[in-house]
Amino acid sequence: LVAAGGLAAALSTAAGLLMAISSAISHDLVKGVFAPNISEKGELLTGKIAMAASIVVAGYLGLNPPGFAAGTVALAFGIAASTLFPAIMMGIFSKKMNKEGVMAGMLAGLAVTLFYVFAHKGIFFIKGTDYLSVIGGANSFFGITPEAFGGIGALINFAVAFAVDKVTPEPPAHIQQMVENVRVPRGSKAVDGAH
Repeated sequence: LVAAGGLAAALSTAAGLLMAISSAISHDLVKGVFAPNISEKGELLTGKIAMAASIVVAGYLGLNPPGFAAGTVALAFGIAASTLFPAIMMGIFSKKMNKEGVMAGMLAGLAVTLFYVFAHKGIFFIKGTDYLSVIGGANSFFGITPEAFGGIGALINFAVAFAVDKVTPEPPAHIQQMVENVRVPRGSKAVDGAH
């Protein structure tokens, strides 16, 4: 059951990505840039060709993964943890959080995470560009590996965001009310009573 669930999740993700790739190439790139007058039939054919080419490229890379693949996945999760996760959480749970705080927090989390990951793996994973001596050796920050450093980046994101939020103007009242409305389910008595 677990294997079937995992396989279903992988296949649905792959299908969604293939649809996004084919529509981006056929609609946004070909129709939007190169051939604005292309027919719907031609656009559909372009999408099918793009999907087939994507499958071939993905299959090849799956059989012959590049050396930086594992590091790239770790970096992607680290960046998401240190930038997007805190921003989403603050957007939901702090109606006073402003855009300046969120942007500063995201930039700080991203910068710290990239600095630590690139120190270990090299700048953009280029061999010989690592700078472990600058940070005191491998896993020098309390033994945390670069793959897990996104959590520290997230904490820095939160700290910087709340610090900047305190010294900048709070969001307008209508934005705060919108956040409040998002928190309360549509059919609840609190919302119905407000109307």
